[in-house]
Amino acid sequence: MNLQNIFLQFWQPAIFSFVLAVALIVVALKLFPKLKLMDRPHKYGLDRAPIPYYGGLTIYFAFLISLFVFVPLEKHVIGLLIGSSMIMVLGFFDDLFSLSPWFRLGVQFLAAIVLVIFGIGILSIKLPFIGAINFDQILLGGVYLGSALFTVLWVMTILNTMNFVDGVSGLVSGVTFVAGLTIFLLSVHPSLHENPQAQLPVALIALIISMVSLAFLLFDFPAAKILMGDTGSTFLGFMLASLAIFSGGKVATAFLVLGIPILDMIWVILRRTMSGKKFWQGDLMHLHHRLLNLGFSRKKVVLIYLFVTALFGFSAVALVSTQQKFFMIIALGVLMLLLAVALVVVPNKK
Repeated sequence: MNLQNIFLQFWQPAIFSFVLAVALIVVALKLFPKLKLMDRPHKYGLDRAPIPYYGGLTIYFAFLISLFVFVPLEKHVIGLLIGSSMIMVLGFFDDLFSLSPWFRLGVQFLAAIVLVIFGIGILSIKLPFIGAINFDQILLGGVYLGSALFTVLWVMTILNTMNFVDGVSGLVSGVTFVAGLTIFLLSVHPSLHENPQAQLPVALIALIISMVSLAFLLFDFPAAKILMGDTGSTFLGFMLASLAIFSGGKVATAFLVLGIPILDMIWVILRRTMSGKKFWQGDLMHLHHRLLNLGFSRKKVVLIYLFVTALFGFSAVALVSTQQKFFMIIALGVLMLLLAVALVVVPNKK
């Protein structure tokens, strides 16, 4: 499929979802203050006026309407809709009432199980120099146990990774825009799939998510006019995790594109656990917080994240072999190690 054919086939869902998201956000900016759907800056010691919160609702409904218009409702898509809707509702009530972390994890687990029940998962992953690791060895109740466990672990990891990143306006929407676009380009790549038609649903969904996130980014960066909250960040994380294992595994690609947030989350959880803290207790020690402490502006922090995400996203599309992606993942790990050392050595400016 050449670029002209891609444009002709996909320009309508791209424009429709983008314009719809912009329209819903504009409505929310006028409506949310009247409904008192505002953030609570005093809760976090911020000296500013409240701004509209729960912006994830606009992301969700723009996605939902666009999906109904352009994507056939086959079994996998229905499972994705049910699971993602569970996560959106969970995020909304968490934004309202600050739910128990164990309750949140429980619902996230159930949403991932919904994907498994509807046949979304991955039966094997290819590792360079090792070969394929198969998850279809044990069949239990019509479900491959290994695939189910990997799916649940993967979805919960990526979902919470995106939630952890949501500390600077523009990070989640920007990263999701790049990641969704990367998955879309891989899905329509003519040389990667034996049955390109089977990739049509994931290509459409990835494009819709990417365009909706781009629309939100316009209101989220550089100065936030609306915040997505957990309603949006967890929903987008769930969608990216699901798309990576939907209709053919793109796990290595997702790991590359989301590499910095994933490694940052792993580092934060290990540090909190080793220091005797609860791993879900928030702090200001994420990579983006440390960069802010070094004197980088919020705008520069977002641009750094997006540059690295776009760089590795481009690599994921251009480098199609497992070995090439493996070396890029190593490069990503080295980059994170260098960043970690720099953040420890260089004194804070704040």
